[in-house]
Formats: sequence, structure tokens, C-alpha cells
Amino acid sequence: MKDLLSSIKPAVRQVQAYTLKHFEARVKVNQNENPFDMPETIKRAVANSMSGRAWSRYPAFVPAELGARLARFANWKSDGILVGNGSNELIEAVLMVTVEPGRRVAIPQPTFTLYKMLTTILGGDSDEVCLTPELAFDVPRLVEAANHADVTILCSPNNPTGCNLNLNALREILKAATGMVVVDEAYHEFSRQSAVPLLEEFEHLVVLRTFSKAMAMAGLRVGYLLGHPLVVEQIAKAKLPYNLNIFSMTAAEAAVEHFALLQPQIELLIEERERLLGELQRTPGVTVYPSQANFIAFKTESPAAKVFDALYAGGVLVRDISRYPMLENFLRVSVGAPQENDQFLESLRKFLASRN
Repeated sequence: MKDLLSSIKPAVRQVQAYTLKHFEARVKVNQNENPFDMPETIKRAVANSMSGRAWSRYPAFVPAELGARLARFANWKSDGILVGNGSNELIEAVLMVTVEPGRRVAIPQPTFTLYKMLTTILGGDSDEVCLTPELAFDVPRLVEAANHADVTILCSPNNPTGCNLNLNALREILKAATGMVVVDEAYHEFSRQSAVPLLEEFEHLVVLRTFSKAMAMAGLRVGYLLGHPLVVEQIAKAKLPYNLNIFSMTAAEAAVEHFALLQPQIELLIEERERLLGELQRTPGVTVYPSQANFIAFKTESPAAKVFDALYAGGVLVRDISRYPMLENFLRVSVGAPQENDQFLESLRKFLASRN
């Protein structure tokens, strides 16, 4: 038995798997999902299109129609776009074609755990750049790190803290970077900012986007990457063939064409985020941090596990992020529908009052 895992790379055995325990709850605000479902108009358009498609046939090897629609939607060239099975597949593809033993990847901390996990599995070295004590990006240190890195990965707005990197700061980092700079903007719609306008100026910039958050398609797993066509051509070598099924492809096409129907949901979530931030700032015993995403990181004086358990007992499911670097006693709450946010606040305040 001692040799059972001998074929598995030591780096793989040493990392903790990226996983999430499943919970059922009346108010589910733990995964940064859009609480509003896809509008029925878009669902009907997808159903009508799918009814005439043969499910026995493979999807297009290159989803040209979706690529063309995304090019118009994102204002970027179609040969500089790569579609993936969620942006996670594209994160993996980018790192697979860039990282090997001896390669250095600059990663802010705390951030999305997949970046470091995949870097380690691929044999690369992580250069971790901590956020400031105020949980903002440390731009001078990121500039320095990017100057010595083969790849720099920036999640903006950052998961799980919600901080945003403004375009002037990103431009500083891009000018200093000696390797590829990857901006994961899964939550960009909620910040009303995108790095895409910088693609023409900086050929070593790669931008990742997803349909899972603002686009209300977390269950269908669609993401896309934008970059210089020559770079995208190389990254595409690491994606699996037929990686996007015909249903997800059709839904993504419809969502892009009917984006105006999704915009009111996004605006409401931004309004609710600001309301929720204000309510948490007025709640004794809570330290809350600004967010430009559709979630909020907050800290209480009680252990995060106790707060999590108390909220869950009240039917509210949040995310315990206290194991991330710098985030002891922190939790993260996704911005839900107005009534869900009210139930979260009521449960949290009830717990805090019971501690006094």
C-alpha cells in the first residue's frame, strides 16, 4: 500500500484539493451566484434553438458563431477569443502553457485558491504578494513582483475580498511586467470596469471572463478569454476538444444577444451591495471592507465557525473564509435578492446580540 500513490507527483499529494462541502439552506449566499435566474425570454430562445438541434452530433470544434458574438459584445477581435468550460478551464489552460519547474508566478494573497494550487501542481514557484492591511492591492509590491515573474495573476475585483485594481495601477504593473499578466475579471460587471481596453496597448495582457456571475449561467459552465491572437493560439493547445456542449454554447449566444435583459439585475445587485455594506457598517461587532464585486468580506469578534453555524442554523448559508491568509475570523456573504439580504442581516444581528 505504501507505493499506491508513488506515481502521483509529490507536488500534487502536498496540495489541498479545491472543494466545497454541500449545504442546503433557505438563503444561499455562499458562492457569489446571481440570485436572479435567467430571464424567461432568454430561456425560451435557447429552448427554441435546441429543439431543432441534433443532440447526437458533436458541437462545432471552434464555436465561431459564439466567438463572433463575443467579439462584438466585448469589442475585441474574434481570433483573440477562446471559449472555455467555465473560466476555471481557461485558468488551467493559461497556466499549463506557461508554468513549469523554475517558472515564477506572482499571485496576490488572499485570492482565488485555484491559481496557487495549479501553479504548485505544475511545478512552478508562487511569489505571493499580500494585500495591504486594509485589504487593498499593494501596487508597488505587485509592480516589483511582476518585474521578476513569468506570469502575474490578478483577480479584479478580487475574490474573496472584493477589492478592485484601477486601470492606472494595472497599467503600471503591465509596464513593469516581464511576462504574461492575467486579469481574471469574473466580477467586472459589478465594478463597471474592465481591463479589455488595455489589450491593444499591452500584447502580454490576457483577460478572463465568465458567464457564471452577472450573466446568471453558473449551472452551464461558460467562460471566455481575450488576448493577442498569437497568445490565444498557444493557450488553445491546452484546452480539451469539444470543451463546450451545444446547450451551453446556445445559451451563451442568447445571453450575449439579450444582455439588455440582464442589465437591470446587475444594477439591482450593485444597489443591494451598497445597501448591505451600509447596514454592516452600522452593525456593532462587525468590521466590513469595501467591495466592487457581488459579495462582501466581513469580520466579527467571534470565531468564524461559530458565526457560520449560527447563521446556518437560522437558514442562511454564507462562506467561511477564515483559512485564507490574513482573514482570520472572516466570512464572505454574496449579495442576494433584497429579502435574502434582509434575512442575512437579521440572523447576523440576532447572533451578535446573543453574545452581549
